[in-house]
Amino acid sequence: MIGNSFKSVLLHLRFPFSLFLLPIFLFAIATVPMLNNAHAFWVFIILHLLVYPASNGYNSYFDKDEGSIALLKTPPKVNYALYVCSVCLEWLSVALSFLISWQFAVCVLVYNSLSKAYSHPKIRLKKYPYLSFLTVFIFQGAFIYYSVYFAVAEVNFGFTADVFLAGIICSCLIGASYPLTQIYQHEEDRKRGDLTLSMKLGYSGSFIFSGLLFLAGTILMGFFCYRRLALADFWVFLACGSPVIGFFSAWFAKVIQDKKNANFTYMMQMTLISSSMMLIYFTWLCIWG
Repeated sequence: MIGNSFKSVLLHLRFPFSLFLLPIFLFAIATVPMLNNAHAFWVFIILHLLVYPASNGYNSYFDKDEGSIALLKTPPKVNYALYVCSVCLEWLSVALSFLISWQFAVCVLVYNSLSKAYSHPKIRLKKYPYLSFLTVFIFQGAFIYYSVYFAVAEVNFGFTADVFLAGIICSCLIGASYPLTQIYQHEEDRKRGDLTLSMKLGYSGSFIFSGLLFLAGTILMGFFCYRRLALADFWVFLACGSPVIGFFSAWFAKVIQDKKNANFTYMMQMTLISSSMMLIYFTWLCIWG
């Protein structure tokens, strides 16, 4: 019984899902002028082993999904241990953040609070299509980039135009994937009374919206690289983005032919391809960019 409960908690924390958000951390590492290695290590631990898993677990506990969710095709039933574990990880992340700075601890606290508000039934930002999108767009994208950037900087050079632009790029890339992660859950979200952005946009609208945001992110990345006199970095970005565009286009064509193709399997393939290619690009940027 205890073993099953522990396994359920571990699965719902979805630690591997943290890798999908790793490119933002790597982008900050790659662009900070002077890196504090110790801070970078602790920021990685706090975000990817505590904050994001806590958010996943908290979301799963209140959603109580019966159908597939990210990385879990058949999620086990949630239990109270998942809630307790999520809250413990959340507050541990805040406590450890003070090893870096009180400012970073405040950023982590803000992120954790919004993560709760996203799922908790008394607030549940998730049921408001535009508000939930803006929450993810800003706080999983630009907010995390800025939080990491200033936490790992050995010297604070201030909020420059390049720093601002890089955060907007992160938001565009995160926002581009957002409606596609909801596209297979319309029925289950409708049963819970949630009105997601994907439901509002419809199947075709979700793809068009995502494509436009990815295009915006790509254009801004080109401008960012141009400002830094590093156009070679942009060509590598385009090369890494081409498999993403290819699969996205093929999936969109399938959904136009049959709405049943807007399913969990294709969504996970899309997520894995896009996350893997961005992970490759930003790792390359850290080492050779």
